[in-house]
Amino acid sequence: MSSPGLRERKKLETHRILTAAAVRLVGERGLDQVTVEDIAAEAGVSARTFFNYFASKEDSVVISHADHTERSLRMVERLTALPPSLGTLEALLASVREELAEIDENRDEWLTRIRIIKENPGLTLRAMSLNSDAVEPTIAAIAKRTGTDQTKDLYPSLLLSAFGSALNASLMLWRDLGGSRPLLDLVDEAVATLAAGFTDPH
Repeated sequence: MSSPGLRERKKLETHRILTAAAVRLVGERGLDQVTVEDIAAEAGVSARTFFNYFASKEDSVVISHADHTERSLRMVERLTALPPSLGTLEALLASVREELAEIDENRDEWLTRIRIIKENPGLTLRAMSLNSDAVEPTIAAIAKRTGTDQTKDLYPSLLLSAFGSALNASLMLWRDLGGSRPLLDLVDEAVATLAAGFTDPH
């Protein structure tokens, strides 16, 4: 995949500056106490520029990357390209490691973002919907890897749901630990538990 040009890089950079400003301000003051104008001023742009990137202040908190849809679809591409010899759970994990590492690298921003979403339930559905475009392609990729039929077999969608639950559980524990353990380590443990099958710990 070709690297983005200067204009596209500038767009991605401005988006990141705006979302970081939104998370910072809302984390400090609360969602209801921050306006679009506050976020724009913090980022050093106009409110008009803000609306070139986001439809609302809520979106500026939740949508961490301008290319979030493309990122989700690239994950599917990575999953499809991984060798069949790699187990499907391991392949799913490998396909998202880059994004998980980025969360670890931006720990404080992400801990604040997660806290804001938890404190404002209306943001939860918005956050959950961001990767919806990639769900069906991912299920299809799993079906292809496992030789199953997603229109007849439960396995592909069940495996994706289990993997998504493992990611979410890891993210919540990472939040509760204040990011003191790498998110990648927690996800590795969660996926290993799934792969081994659930047995009561002793």
